[in-house]
Amino acid sequence: MEREELAAWLRLTLTPGIGDRAARQLLAAFGLPRNIFAQPVDALGQLVSLSQARALLAPPDGLDAQLEAVSNWLASAEPPSSRHVLTLADAGYPPGLLDTADPPVLLYVQGELPAEWPAAVAVVGSRNPTPQGLLNARQFARCFAQAGLTVVSGLALGVDGAAHEGALEGAAPGSLATVAVVGTGLDRVYPRQHLELAHRIAERGLMISEYPLGTPPLAPNFPRRNRIISALTQGTLVVEAALKSGSLITAGQAAEQGKEVFAIPGSIHSPQSRGCHALLKQGAKLVESAQDVLEELHSSGHRAAARAQASTEAARQSPEDALLRALGFDPVSVDALVARTGVAPADLQAQLLEFELQGEVARLPGGLFQRISAG
Repeated sequence: MEREELAAWLRLTLTPGIGDRAARQLLAAFGLPRNIFAQPVDALGQLVSLSQARALLAPPDGLDAQLEAVSNWLASAEPPSSRHVLTLADAGYPPGLLDTADPPVLLYVQGELPAEWPAAVAVVGSRNPTPQGLLNARQFARCFAQAGLTVVSGLALGVDGAAHEGALEGAAPGSLATVAVVGTGLDRVYPRQHLELAHRIAERGLMISEYPLGTPPLAPNFPRRNRIISALTQGTLVVEAALKSGSLITAGQAAEQGKEVFAIPGSIHSPQSRGCHALLKQGAKLVESAQDVLEELHSSGHRAAARAQASTEAARQSPEDALLRALGFDPVSVDALVARTGVAPADLQAQLLEFELQGEVARLPGGLFQRISAG
């Protein structure tokens, strides 16, 4: 994109009071942004309010600084083809997002753009998942990637990060492993704990944002970006989620877009499972394995890989001894285990410590323990 054209697109998106909806109306009526700014105020006033029309007549504050920042960001890309500003007029704009009711006018992208946007599945969930939830996210995402699907998530702590990691582990070389849709400018990484993960995603997948460079992590931006996560995919899997969760927003937007919604059930005693259970009551599809999702998405070509992954995971399951059977997969206290097994508390604590060191059991706050499947 030439600098003058880039300046016009940035001006349109930065003009106060002109959101994506108004910008799309203007683009539909007048074509490229430079044509919009050549219109008299009365012509603009046929589509937007008088105050919006007047705002369009003058470059907004900060335009020059933003233009310089974006130009430098693009020029410093290594390799040069790894940074992009996609507009609604670009052939490379994601078609799934273009078909939604609220596509962003601009998308900032870091990573090598695919020649064709691949089949994808969103994996989202709690920022504070249980140990089993983390394993589920990573294992499901790994299996999806092995089956040839791109995994889309939001780079948040917890389930999102585990999903990106699993996709990077499972994806074939040269494939688009994973896409992170973030709520900040792409010159920032939030949370900072995922800085190294973000670099790996950009190398083997894509980082995407609708927000201008320099945008900090503002709370309203994260629920809004979730519509992009669902739009880039054929379905959304919620691994764990509380009742008030951004993951439920993503699932709701997926349903509105006509996409499949999947949820993994959990313990009735776990707050992190209540969002999934609410989705299931509303008609989401209950899944127990990655193969359930692949089959529902009619990925017949991927079923052999899913079955192979399921067989591998089954072979890694830990021995079904008495204590592990008594633990089940719900969080449980030592007192409850004493009642279930009849084993003395001191002996139970010793066995639990051994299983914890082996990665079979996780110690939770409040003196609780939870059995987890082998990772």
